Amino acid sequence: MNWLDKLERKFGRFAVPNLTMYLIGGYIIGYGVYMFMPGALGMLTLEPVYIFHGQIWRIISWVLIPPLGNLFTTVIMLLLYYSLGTALERTWGTFRYNVYIFSGILFTVLGAFLLNFIMGGNAVGFGNYFNTMYINMSIFLAIAVSYPNMELLLYFILPIKMKWMGVFYGVFILYDFIVGNMVIRIAIVSSLLNFLVFFLSSRNMKPYMPKQQMRKRKFKKENSRPHMTYAGGAKHRCAVCGRTELDDPTLEFRFCSKCNGNFEYCQDHLFTHEHVK
Repeated sequence: MNWLDKLERKFGRFAVPNLTMYLIGGYIIGYGVYMFMPGALGMLTLEPVYIFHGQIWRIISWVLIPPLGNLFTTVIMLLLYYSLGTALERTWGTFRYNVYIFSGILFTVLGAFLLNFIMGGNAVGFGNYFNTMYINMSIFLAIAVSYPNMELLLYFILPIKMKWMGVFYGVFILYDFIVGNMVIRIAIVSSLLNFLVFFLSSRNMKPYMPKQQMRKRKFKKENSRPHMTYAGGAKHRCAVCGRTELDDPTLEFRFCSKCNGNFEYCQDHLFTHEHVK
């Protein structure tokens, strides 16, 4: 069990479902400010100097600033973000998706304060660099890892697989990092740190990939049938020791992806059993 599993057991009930919808709702508010009160948009940016002088709303208000463009491209991008975000939430689960997005926001805020510290507490006017652009790119990268063969219709015409979109965004980000100044580099690293932490520190992301999620849903469907229940009405039983959740309510059960067939094991035998071939 990695750190995400432990956090989910303790705080999973606090996760916000349909988080992408709330983010898009924030973008709509920000776009309204841009359209009708463009001068007020500068009051939303992430500026640590102004935060230290009492404008504490800037810690979170910068999330409202949308990817700017004409109305048509903005609507297309919001629809795309909604589609990709909800796909990730379905695949990973609400809590893990919340951790991914909120950690991206947190790291971006920390990056802005780090820049302010490096510049002696006088980093004014750099708030526009610390926006949600690279956080949104981290969603594309996560989709490219989770759904590498999913096709996206570029401009509603050209089909392209997400893995190639991920490569494109990766090259784009790398180029920005190489040619950019210190401000851009800090903004990139801080905004994408959630992607690095999430995938590099998570010991095993395989159970949260689409193929494994489909297999899990299929087994749950089969498990709901009468012939899949055990003595006393138990729903889980270890294929090695035969214990069920009725024997010990604290037992956790998992299915081994390396065994041929749906074999379930308790936590004591999940990594020690002999795989069925």
